[in-house]
Amino acid sequence: MKLIIAEKPDQGKTLASIFTRKAQNNFIEILPNEIFPKGAYVTWAIGHVCQLVPPEKYNPQWKKWTLNNLPMLPEQFEYEVTKDKSKQFAIIKKLISDPNVTEIIHAGDAGREGELIIRNVLRLTKCKKPMKRLWISSLTPNAIREGFLHLLNDDDTRNLYFEAYTRACADWIVGMNASRLYSLLLQNQGFSDVFSVGRVQTPTLALIVKREREIESFKSEPFWEVQAQFLIQGKKYSGKWNKDGETRVQTKEMAEKIAEFCRNKPAVVSEVLAEKKEFLPPFLYNLSALQAEANKRYKFPPKTTLDVLQKLYQKGYVSYPRSDSRFVTKGEAEAFPEILRKLSNIPDYATFVPLTITSIAENKRYVNDKKVTDHYAIIPTEQVPKVEKLSADERKLYDLVVTSLIAAHYNKAVAEYTTVTTLVDGRATFISKGKVQIEEGWRKVLHTKEKDEEPALPALIEGEEGKTSLVDVKESQTQPPKRYTEGQLITLMKTAGKHLEDKELEKVLSKTEGLGTEATRAGIITMLKDRLYINVNKNLVYATSKAKILIEAIGEQILASPEMTGKWEQKLKEISEGTASPKHFMEQTNKMVVHLISSSVSHSTEWSFSETDRETFAPGKKQRKSFAKLGPCKKCDGEIVDKGTFYGCTNYKKNNCNFTISKNILGKQISQKNIKKLLTEDVSDLIEGFKNKDKQFSAKLVWNKNDGKITFLFEEKKTQSKVKKE
Repeated sequence: MKLIIAEKPDQGKTLASIFTRKAQNNFIEILPNEIFPKGAYVTWAIGHVCQLVPPEKYNPQWKKWTLNNLPMLPEQFEYEVTKDKSKQFAIIKKLISDPNVTEIIHAGDAGREGELIIRNVLRLTKCKKPMKRLWISSLTPNAIREGFLHLLNDDDTRNLYFEAYTRACADWIVGMNASRLYSLLLQNQGFSDVFSVGRVQTPTLALIVKREREIESFKSEPFWEVQAQFLIQGKKYSGKWNKDGETRVQTKEMAEKIAEFCRNKPAVVSEVLAEKKEFLPPFLYNLSALQAEANKRYKFPPKTTLDVLQKLYQKGYVSYPRSDSRFVTKGEAEAFPEILRKLSNIPDYATFVPLTITSIAENKRYVNDKKVTDHYAIIPTEQVPKVEKLSADERKLYDLVVTSLIAAHYNKAVAEYTTVTTLVDGRATFISKGKVQIEEGWRKVLHTKEKDEEPALPALIEGEEGKTSLVDVKESQTQPPKRYTEGQLITLMKTAGKHLEDKELEKVLSKTEGLGTEATRAGIITMLKDRLYINVNKNLVYATSKAKILIEAIGEQILASPEMTGKWEQKLKEISEGTASPKHFMEQTNKMVVHLISSSVSHSTEWSFSETDRETFAPGKKQRKSFAKLGPCKKCDGEIVDKGTFYGCTNYKKNNCNFTISKNILGKQISQKNIKKLLTEDVSDLIEGFKNKDKQFSAKLVWNKNDGKITFLFEEKKTQSKVKKE
């Protein structure tokens, strides 16, 4: 008899579902059949049943947080059973010990974490029985049956376990030592909180803080553009004044002079350049690409995308979700016509049939056995659901996966981009750009929007003459760098901090040089939220003062380097391929931590933090109740305190007092110092940098007793306007 150990209960039940079976207490008995002549047991872990032991299990003195105990470097790492999962562990252990069980089938998720979870269970139970590996990329009945008929040997995936084990141990070394190091050093600086530090989370946070600093330091500058409308032989179009490729004019006076010169002047079409561009269909999705697209379209947090995909996978509707490949094998591609035939029975997809291309089995853009490592791209399986029974989120993600496959069976899209140069009175040059879609191709399926959607231009011929019918001067402001969305953050982690425009996403190298893995990136972002390092508001990522303080302290240390962490990920990948040594990697990690400790301790006396970061710093969840009181509430007898994202009254629960002051007013962070002054003196200091409709201004915040509002007080005109409350 064989014992099959799955990673999760639902997965175990699905594996057993194709056989005649009997449910037992937290395991399933499969009755004898052609694949298992003597029958089999199916049981499961509940995710990570085992965890690395805490520091004090290696050395009791390590329980105390003190610099003298650093570094903590265990000679041999140990795992223990997680307390809340001990009951299920006992069931697995009992089944392993059953004398009727002669072989173990490792049926964890076909990836690094699945490999680690089940092998750790076998280690802790001291199992000596032979093991085989079930390795499948979908949970359809056919895939399960084929997987059990073609089990891998123990040796085939052992290096993958070494990688996952090494990764976990390295993360323990960095996390335990660096978190204590910076928490203690920053406590000496007056920041009483736990500062979690990690091998992947910290360089990711450094990228976010870097962008935050760029936005804070950005100085907006005004500029002007001259726009003209032309009437050329009955044809109307518009253009921008251009000189040497630059459309911006630095002074209003110069822009007005250009506009005045061009008004009612003759115009001639001096040049027409037309260029055809071809756009191939996008690659099939891997997890990062799908998370980025779902965030862009539906504002799904990356973790939501992964969780929903996991449900679709466990129901057998899509292939393995944690894949880092955007290619499939030829064998998979040969099954596409039948899958697409079944999908064509769904009304939403029937309109795309017949397909332009019947088979992509020979198309190397999608089919490349050499670029499929552990898993192929995320694709729909032959098990097509009744889409009306899917949840709203499941339907959206299933649609993305399906339409990406359909689009791959369409021709390229072709568009013609036209650039027209118009010369006004022989001197002033204006540029007009337009686009005409010639062949819709795959865009019929995906309807993607380009960043700069160009309008269609009339048919113009060089030498045609007319006049300028209207000239305007438009004032604008230079804009700061944009904040990352959660989807862009996933892409940024994938590329180790190298920011890529959307059109380049499909060119991301398959080589693993990013931060984390496909399976862990969503969890890292969730961790940064939970540890109060980032806030996500309307899908935009903001770094908190806690994050800025930590990254300022870490400075140029290797721990904050995305590129270096990317190289670590590559070394871990090489361990899974059997070309790098786990022992050597751990030796290098230990050396890095020793250097980090000595360097950080010596440099901590030189740390300097901005007054704003100090004032807006709010301790973690445990300290929230002890926030310093900033001043008396203007509506009741309560006190105003810092509540994290805003300032609010302590009597909110007692008498429903709703007096609040937003921390961010018109793009400006309001410090505790100014709130204190406003509450005690009814007016703040002069604050520079408010932004309203692309214009910056300075003002004081003042409490208006007459209408019970906080308003702006402008120094010059002494006029007031109401501040929008949070």
